[in-house]
Amino acid sequence: MQVLYQLDVQGSQMTDKEIEHALHEQGSDPETLSYARETVFGYRENKSHIDGKIEDVAKNWELKRMSFIDRNIIRLAAYEMLFRADIPPLVAINEAIELAKKFGSKHSGPFVNGILDNIRRKFEGEAVVSGNSRKT
Repeated sequence: MQVLYQLDVQGSQMTDKEIEHALHEQGSDPETLSYARETVFGYRENKSHIDGKIEDVAKNWELKRMSFIDRNIIRLAAYEMLFRADIPPLVAINEAIELAKKFGSKHSGPFVNGILDNIRRKFEGEAVVSGNSRKT
């Protein structure tokens, strides 16, 4: 999540090498690093698609109005829900809620839950599983 936050702040100016460096700075085990790498690069590759899905269900909330923390927690879980067939959507939502409670404001948990549950309900039937990925 921290690297997604950095990517959000720096935008397209963050190079692959800088992303890899930021991922390695987290000091994670190889399995966690592999998951983080796939998630960060997968989100970046599908940013407009994922952000479009979020904006589609976030009534009266533009992405730029959301806090950096909430926005990136939602992006992380939305990526998992839309592109990771190995992660059940409800698991992605529950993990996102816990992250929001830990790192966000007192309103972050319910806000993140509402957005992600709307994504799950609206796009659940559109997911086509291909290998380890969902495509919508």
